[in-house]
Amino acid sequence: MSAYVSLFVMSLSAIFFVVDPIGIVPLFLTMTAGDPPEKARRTARRACAVAGGLMLFFALCGNVLFKVFGVSLGAFRVAGGVLLLITALDMLRARSSATRTTPSEEQDGIAKEDVALVPLAMPLLAGPGAIATVMVLMARAGDDLAAMALVLASVAITFAASYFVLRGAGLVQRALRASGVAVLERVMGLILAAIAVQFIADGVKELWRG
Repeated sequence: MSAYVSLFVMSLSAIFFVVDPIGIVPLFLTMTAGDPPEKARRTARRACAVAGGLMLFFALCGNVLFKVFGVSLGAFRVAGGVLLLITALDMLRARSSATRTTPSEEQDGIAKEDVALVPLAMPLLAGPGAIATVMVLMARAGDDLAAMALVLASVAITFAASYFVLRGAGLVQRALRASGVAVLERVMGLILAAIAVQFIADGVKELWRG
C-alpha cells in the first residue's frame, strides 16, 4: 500500500508541477483579455480537456511508441529526466521555459481568435516535458493495473485542477500577485528538479544493467 501511495504522490506532483497551471495564469489572462467571462471559461475548459486527452493518449500508447522507434525505457527515462530538469531550472529562475513555448508562439497566441487548442492545450499545458513525464511514469508502473490507474488518475486530477485554476485566473493572480507566483514557481521547480534527477538516475541504472 505504501508503494502505491508513494507512486501516486510522486505522479501527481510531477505531472501537476510540469503542467504548471499557476505559471500559465498570466499568459491565459493576456490571451483572453477582452473576451467575455463565458468565452474565457469555455476556452479554459476546451484547453484542459484537449490537453488531458493528449496526455492520456501518450500515457496509454507510450509502450507502443517505444517499440516502434526501438527506444529502451532506460534511454527514455534519461531523456525525459533531462527535459524535466531543464523545465525545473527555468521554474527556479521564475521564467518561462523555452521547452514549452517560445516568445514568438506566445505572441501568435495573443493575436489568435481561438487559443484553446494552440498554444494553450499544446504546448503550454501538454508540452514535451509533460508528455515525457507521463510516459516515464506509466512505464515505471509496468503491468501493474493499480499503479497504471494511479498515474491516469493523477493526469485527470491535474487537468481538473488546471481548469479551476484557469477559470479563476483573475482571482489567482490578484491573490498571489507576481511575487507569490514566483515563489510558488521556485518551490515547484525545486521538487520537480529532484524528480527529474530521480528519473535520470533510474534510467542510467537501467542502461548500465542492460
